[in-house]
Amino acid sequence: MGEALEARMRDRLGRECLYVPSCRLGLYVALRHWCRPGGRVLMSPVNDDVIFFVVLAAGLRPVQAPLDPRDGSIDASAVPGATWRSLDAVVTTNLYGNPDPAPALRARCDALGIPLLEDAAHAIGSMAAGRPVGSYGDASVFSLSKHTAAKTGGFLTFADPALRSALLEARDALLVPSRLSAELVFALRPYAEAGVRGLRLVRVARAVMRLLGMEEREGIRMPLRPDELRQAVAQAPALPPFHSWARVDMHDYRISPGRARLHRTARLLDRLDDRLAAHLEGTRRLLASPWAEPGPGPVQPLFRVPLLVADRDAAIAALARRRITTGYLYDPPLDDYASDLFTDPSPDPGPARWFARHALPADPLGAERIIAVLEAAGVRPAGAPPIPGPGPAGGPGGGTGG
Repeated sequence: MGEALEARMRDRLGRECLYVPSCRLGLYVALRHWCRPGGRVLMSPVNDDVIFFVVLAAGLRPVQAPLDPRDGSIDASAVPGATWRSLDAVVTTNLYGNPDPAPALRARCDALGIPLLEDAAHAIGSMAAGRPVGSYGDASVFSLSKHTAAKTGGFLTFADPALRSALLEARDALLVPSRLSAELVFALRPYAEAGVRGLRLVRVARAVMRLLGMEEREGIRMPLRPDELRQAVAQAPALPPFHSWARVDMHDYRISPGRARLHRTARLLDRLDDRLAAHLEGTRRLLASPWAEPGPGPVQPLFRVPLLVADRDAAIAALARRRITTGYLYDPPLDDYASDLFTDPSPDPGPARWFARHALPADPLGAERIIAVLEAAGVRPAGAPPIPGPGPAGGPGGGTGG
């Protein structure tokens, strides 16, 4: 299944690759392989809630990290020493394609003897210290639903090729058979979307997406349903009790791909470099705008550019009036969303709250239109972000530079 796709990704990344139906399923396989049940996993609080539920499904306790408010990356230097010493793994996010500090996190994990797992769903073309994002971790997961726009599939990549058989067996045990109806929906989806959008029937398009289980959230976060979640957590590690959360916006996340699905995905993956070049050019334009906060290092081909605006809701409304939709919002942060019943909160939640409130994810492929709309609407920049609080020092687990 997906051997040709795996070969393409292996050539790009330089490590072993296993095709998976979705990034979320790949992450679940990685967490179950590298982490013992009951372990504690450092992760970003500005992240998709699906990923949060996948961590819980693996029988693990999420621990929310402090963030750099400029781009939403993990601030490794602000993680308390006691927290470092309590961890069993670190999961990066590389939010919108902005790299987390992979070299520092790799060094920290090596010193502690714990795995580093990279979620590179947004970052298939991003680099960290001269190496591709996804090449630092014991394992990494990629999505083909983002830059390639395949709407399906992904990769679980790993440093040790000897693990392939075990990971392949774990993946296959979680798959469900392909269905003709699912393959037909996948094949027809691009044409249906193009048709309703060409007619400017945005509301109809979103209604169709919801009907097909491709867009289910009424708000930014899905309902937590804490009573049901407690019951699911009691059954972890196991994926089925978390299915209603893990499948949101992607009901086919466990499906064995059919021939049409694999063929279309391969065709889109072949065009990835052209797509990344377009994202890079759009990112440059957006980073030159008044709402951007360019970081150090080279410009990345971001999946979304987090513009930082004073009133995000007003900016979203201005874009919507011009039929530009805004997605990939992660507000409130996961520790506020889930509370300490289901996660350890960040030691310094202020920067994450500020970023989540002000970040406006802008599609680089629509850079010129987005800039024109925001300028015409008089959207103001967010201003200076809060200064992160210092992380407590402490022996082998003390803060290091991020």
